[in-house]
Amino acid sequence: MPLKRPLLLAISLLCPLAAVAKDTLPPTLPTQPDSRLMEVATSAHIWNGAAVTADGRTFVSLTQSEGPGMSLAEVGKDGQLHPYPDARWNTWNVAEPGQHFLHVNALRVGPDGKLWAVDAGNTGINTGAHAVQGAGKLVRIDLATNQVDKVYSLEGAVQKDNSYFDDVRFHGRLAYLTDPGAVRLVVLDLDSGKARTLLENHPLSIDHLPMYADGNKLFIPNGEEKRVGLDQLEVSPDGEYLYYQAIPGPLARIATRYVDDPALPPAQVAEHAEHWLDTWSTGGTAIDAAGNIYASDVNTRSVKRIAPDKTVTTVVADPRLVWVDALWIQDGYLYLPAAQINRTPATTGGKPSTVQYPVHLYKIRIDAKPSPLDHA
Repeated sequence: MPLKRPLLLAISLLCPLAAVAKDTLPPTLPTQPDSRLMEVATSAHIWNGAAVTADGRTFVSLTQSEGPGMSLAEVGKDGQLHPYPDARWNTWNVAEPGQHFLHVNALRVGPDGKLWAVDAGNTGINTGAHAVQGAGKLVRIDLATNQVDKVYSLEGAVQKDNSYFDDVRFHGRLAYLTDPGAVRLVVLDLDSGKARTLLENHPLSIDHLPMYADGNKLFIPNGEEKRVGLDQLEVSPDGEYLYYQAIPGPLARIATRYVDDPALPPAQVAEHAEHWLDTWSTGGTAIDAAGNIYASDVNTRSVKRIAPDKTVTTVVADPRLVWVDALWIQDGYLYLPAAQINRTPATTGGKPSTVQYPVHLYKIRIDAKPSPLDHA
């Protein structure tokens, strides 16, 4: 039975107390490299996500805090970053916001085998930056032709002044996107192009807790605590549940039958959201075909596996895994971009960057397949 709103609020306010105590304790950071960790690629620029195709092509999304003028790139056979699908798309043009990337925050190869990129439509979450009308979008790229073949605009009623479209997952002909700027879920119908919003400022969507990495609390440039609401999301392999969380947790879930029904009022949908597991400050997640959720722990430089029965185990802990962001599963490997976001001015209260270049993309064998609903 779903929890009703008063009880939900009480639980969501009480459960994070454990996470507060856990995250504020000085973490035990790993000191010895794990020999199972393999380097895939390096970059002179910060990347926050990677997607690898079945035939071995590697794509990365780049932040703009110290970026090279690229938002989306392919890692070439020469090891260099090449703007993808071309330089024009990676050159911002305010006159054509729907035809140029402003800030790609997420990418993935969808179940259709095409590359999908989320343009946040904004350059920062809760930093005082404003959304650029028309810039928020979901872009589909045909990997066979290397051409954009569809753009889903998220402007109008969907995009608010503080919107920052963050990540995407698929369920049939629907795309779920998070908007931690406005703290809500966006449900996009891929056939009609129409979008609606749910779970806005819900007790399980908002950021009750500050964020920690390497034992340090994070701050935005104006000195306020870094707070990020509804951010990560995954769909269970059977398609029955959508899991989601603010960066510091907790992990919540809701049955997709409620999310997918456009006839249900948002308030009625919200009644079915449930607290599922207390988690930790997380940079990124992935889910495998068995329903295991992999979630990085940026406070302990590790990645943890959350089994369907809620058992939590550590997959890898390594001193090189500084802020592992969006994870990816392909060919039995888990890909881990070590983004070092916690060393940038965006999270250190505006202090000069201490990022140690090059940044790295690693992988580790987990002998697991990606969820069939997740990507090709």
